[in-house]
This record gives sequence, C-alpha cells and structure tokens, in this order.
Amino acid sequence: MRNTKVNLAGVELKNPVMTASGTFGSGAEYSEFADLGGLGAVVTKGVAREPWPGNPAPRIAETRGGMLNAIGLQNPGIEVFRKRDIPFLKKYDTKIIVNVCGKTVEDYCQVVEELGDEPVDLLEINVSCPNVKEGGIAFGQNPKALEAITREVKRHARQPIIMKLSPNVTDIGDMARAARDGGADVLSLINTLTGMKIDIHRRTFAIANKTAGLSGPAIKPVALRMVYQAAQAVELPIIGMGGIENGGDAMEFILAGATAVAVGTATFRNPLAAWDTARGIVEYMEKYGISDIKDLIGAVK
Repeated sequence: MRNTKVNLAGVELKNPVMTASGTFGSGAEYSEFADLGGLGAVVTKGVAREPWPGNPAPRIAETRGGMLNAIGLQNPGIEVFRKRDIPFLKKYDTKIIVNVCGKTVEDYCQVVEELGDEPVDLLEINVSCPNVKEGGIAFGQNPKALEAITREVKRHARQPIIMKLSPNVTDIGDMARAARDGGADVLSLINTLTGMKIDIHRRTFAIANKTAGLSGPAIKPVALRMVYQAAQAVELPIIGMGGIENGGDAMEFILAGATAVAVGTATFRNPLAAWDTARGIVEYMEKYGISDIKDLIGAVK
C-alpha cells in the first residue's frame, strides 16, 4: 500500500493532486466525468466580494505549447459561492480550497472573514493575477506589499492561508520570504506568466486586453525552477503548478520541493488530467519501491 497523504498546514490531503484555480470552476462540470473524491483537493475559481464581469472578449487564445487567457477573474461573488458552490463541494470526500481575489486589502479581508464560518479547508489568496488592471498585480510584484497584505489577511482568516505567488518578478525567493514573514501558512506557485499574441492577418491583438496570462506546458521549466528556488528560500509547504499534465510532470515538482501539485490547463484538453496525474504518482512510487510520498518531497540531488 502506497501512502500518498500529504499535510498542508495541518490539513491532510489523501493525495497531493488538486485542481488549479480558474481551470475547474467549482467542479460541477467535471463531476460528470469522475468522482471529485479522487482528488486531494478542489481549488475553486476566484471568489470576490462582489460579482465581477471579467474582461471583454476575445479573452482566450491558443499558443504553441499552451494558452493565453485574460478572463479577468469573472465570478458571481461571495454570496452566490456560499449558497451554490460550497454545498455542492461538501458532497464529495475531498478538501475545499477557496481562491480569494480582490482589488483592495479590504476586499480580500472581507471575503476571508465571510468564509471564516464556512466548511472550507484552506484559502488561496490570489495576489498575482496579471489580467486585472488594478489590485492583484501590485501586491504580487512588490515584496513589501506582499508581506503587508499577507499579514493583514492572516489577521482576519480562520483557515490557513496559501499565498499564490506571481512569476513576473525578479527574485521569487524574495517573494517567498516576504509571504513567509507576513505569516503565510503555505505557498502556491506559479501563477501565469504575462504574454501576448498578435493576429497578423487582422493586425490586431488576439486578446482584447492586449496582454494575458500564459499557462500550459510552455511554462513548466520556468515553474519548476521557481518552485525549487522557493523551496530553498523558505520551509513552508509549497503547491507547485505550471504545465503539469501527468504523473511524471508532478513528480518533477515534488522532487523539486513541492508538497502538493495543481493541474490546470491540461484539464481543458483532457478533463481527467488531474485524476490521471494522481494515478501516475502512485505508478511512479510502485515502480521505484517508494512507500511514502513524503520521502520524495525535495529529494532531487
């Protein structure tokens, strides 16, 4: 029997695989394909204090080895989320991680407070989305701002908080230390890289927002490097993400120092990618005679 259980700030996951925020909604559509209970956790789409309409279309474009998106954190707001999505997710034997977004520190803190009495396990604080013209990007790219918002959110939170780090910075180690110093319980990285695509036939931007977040296999080497650097910089649990499509990809992140992993863009091509990844990890452990996944965390030499 292979032990795939991992611990994130006192929350035990049955396996280290979860969905990446913004790629899975709250799981309703995917529950038609497979049991959400087969995942260590479901990470919801971003939840804000009020409904957000998101950015104008077009806001998604394919690119070689990945995709660009500038959805702009479209979501129905905290009230709809509490009434509709939490009761749905509670039907499954998996942990619930809520991604929280906002435009001001007060926005984040209000949502975090409203989730305090809800049956959710962890809060992922999205301070790094490069698609929103105001708010998140400023917090996610300045170490002092990141430390300050982390400290303030932590003061209002009842659940452990995960700070989601932006890759669009000079030194990811500095950002990891800033989040740690602010009181973060867990880190998740990376969020999308800022990119662009131009339609040469129409001579216009492929995405109305001009810039967008790049995700998918193209960013995996960058994500892996940053997860390793963050793991060297701090001793917090890390959720690694960025181009993970299967168990082999996931094992690279775990060996680099990630305690858990998130599958995102791959889900659009293969709705069962997260489940396949979880099985792939077990197959890897069986192949190499590893009894406990924790023995592999940060084991790269």
